[in-house]
Amino acid sequence: MDMTTALFYVFSAVMLGAAFRVITARSPVHSALFLVLAFASAACVWMLLRAEFLAIVLVLVYVGAVMVLFLFVVMMLDINVDGLRAGFWKHFPLAGLVGVVIALEMAAVLLGGFRLSEAPATPPADLAMGNTKLLGIEIYTQYLYPMQLAAVLLLIAIIAAIALTLRPRRDTKSMNPADQVRVKAADRLRIVKMDAVVPAAPAADVPPAGETK
Repeated sequence: MDMTTALFYVFSAVMLGAAFRVITARSPVHSALFLVLAFASAACVWMLLRAEFLAIVLVLVYVGAVMVLFLFVVMMLDINVDGLRAGFWKHFPLAGLVGVVIALEMAAVLLGGFRLSEAPATPPADLAMGNTKLLGIEIYTQYLYPMQLAAVLLLIAIIAAIALTLRPRRDTKSMNPADQVRVKAADRLRIVKMDAVVPAAPAADVPPAGETK
């Protein structure tokens, strides 16, 4: 066993252990940190497979941005973990069945890649361009339509998330942007001419204490 194979098994074991702790940790913050560890181990596996671009994108996008956002949201919301775990064992059989089906589907798709005795040879011209340029060529030529479909799905998800946040709520105050655009200066500001000095009003006759009119 060479060093590359040994490192692959080490990083894979760490990634599987971290992924298992993501769903078994009692604290949401600990789950998010274990997910960061799983992403970092996956990036190391990508590096061993000579996919440097995918590895650095995984670190920058998921570890550097998405997981920081997850940690910020989890720590700010103060989620009630006991309420989330109320029906865990009730739904565990169905969740386990779905997980087994997904694992079998992934195994059926990826099993062909593990049967290769050695990696396919890469032409010298492709090595000169680098895997980042080759990935861009493959995405925008052979996989152009799946790329566009994924972009449309992401756009729909963004619109749906914005629509969910725009639902009417009684405890918040909001303004209509259309009314703000149609407003005029004369409706907001009224100039009134006033004298610089206003004479004081005459004081009312107040009888001394103890006297009545």
